[in-house]
Amino acid sequence: MHLGQYPVISLTLKDVSGEDFSSARNALCNKIGKEALRFRFLADSTKLSEEERAMYMQLIRVGNDNGAIFTVPDAVLVESLGTLTQLLARHYEKKVIVLIDEYDVPLDKAYQNGYYDEMIPFIRSLFGNVLKTNDNLQFAVLTGCMRISRESIFTGLNNLKVYTVMDTRFDEYFGFTDADVDTMLAFYELTAYKNVMQEWYDGYLFGKAGLYCPWDIINYCDKLLADRDSGPENYWANTSGNDLIRRFIEKANQTTRDEIEQLISGRLIQKEIRQELTYRDFDSTIENLWSILLTTGYLTVRERISAREYKLAIPNAEIRDLFVTQVKEWFRDISRADTARINRFCEAFPAGDVLRIQEMLHDYLWDSISVRDTAVRRNMKENFYHGMVLGLLQSRENWLVISNAELGEGYSDIAICTPEKTGIVIELKYADDGNLEKSCAEALDQIEERKYADGLKRKGMKKILKYGMAFCEKECMVAMTE
Repeated sequence: MHLGQYPVISLTLKDVSGEDFSSARNALCNKIGKEALRFRFLADSTKLSEEERAMYMQLIRVGNDNGAIFTVPDAVLVESLGTLTQLLARHYEKKVIVLIDEYDVPLDKAYQNGYYDEMIPFIRSLFGNVLKTNDNLQFAVLTGCMRISRESIFTGLNNLKVYTVMDTRFDEYFGFTDADVDTMLAFYELTAYKNVMQEWYDGYLFGKAGLYCPWDIINYCDKLLADRDSGPENYWANTSGNDLIRRFIEKANQTTRDEIEQLISGRLIQKEIRQELTYRDFDSTIENLWSILLTTGYLTVRERISAREYKLAIPNAEIRDLFVTQVKEWFRDISRADTARINRFCEAFPAGDVLRIQEMLHDYLWDSISVRDTAVRRNMKENFYHGMVLGLLQSRENWLVISNAELGEGYSDIAICTPEKTGIVIELKYADDGNLEKSCAEALDQIEERKYADGLKRKGMKKILKYGMAFCEKECMVAMTE
């Protein structure tokens, strides 16, 4: 009944950014100018007056002023969307629909780059001129991650209908339902991949509807049609900078780090969620960032406790992978930034200083965020500690540091060759029962039984040090033999 019956202005603001207000303004000008160009017929429309045709020509005036394709004065730019609805309504003799996707991105970029106070009034004027008391407007739809009613961007608009991740209205339309995915997989004869689709891309809760991420499902299906042996990928990482997770991790205190560990291990945390936040509220307290992670899709609701209290979880393997990647990069950066500390740690190995290694490892464990998974096999838990120790030792540029090196009659966890011809072999164990001393002994026994030291001797090492390391949660023990 309504399909194809209205002129439509469609605008996405996802690329409206810049290091300063001028460059962001130019990006916005280009976006609006390109959209206005879709209606070139307005320049010759006999239904418009000469003055109105001149108004249209102002919107598409091409320049090349400091990176802007379109050269439009501020007074014309803030009126541009309102002007375009007026001209289209006059030409078609019908009211106009306005669609604005990711309307909050310019504010987000402005906040990150320090020109937020300039962007707020500009966006307020732009939106206000098209959305307030506009008789040419049929309706408008704006989508974004943030609900920012307190910013006064929409001052005077009291007929807004807001649908959030908590709303049950239209909840099933925010993603693919289980039935949608079943239908799609059946059509492409990919039903055998349902379980991996669930593990990687399911898990979101909008209102009362459980949903998959449509972008991921479409991309993975496309990949499987080309190669049925393809594994799942992190498609989210290619569409988002993920700086929000990094910012969150950097601000986290020890309590928050523990909560991040719980989430990564598959457990739930209970938090108060505030849906009406401003960008200025972001950094006022770490607690606000939980709400942002929820509204941006990095977390999802598992259970509602009260009007504001919810139990939250990482929705699926894809997002967990993003968290793990960001945690590892964060730990690598902060540990290597303290060169004096990491040098002391590395120097302790050829010196045989077991106590220093153990104490510094404990400090690193306490400072870090563990990405081990309590539900996986023991050797998978060891991977976290293996990666952490390996990353620290690889900072030594004149050492040959090898992971899973083939030595003797097996593969050692970590092997090191120094310029001084000192060979170091390290075996790591995870102590499920908490008995660190026993696990250390098992690690040293494995080094002897599989003759890892012989492999280092064949590489020309004159002195061999053998380290057994045991870990359990944030506790560790180190033992050494020669």
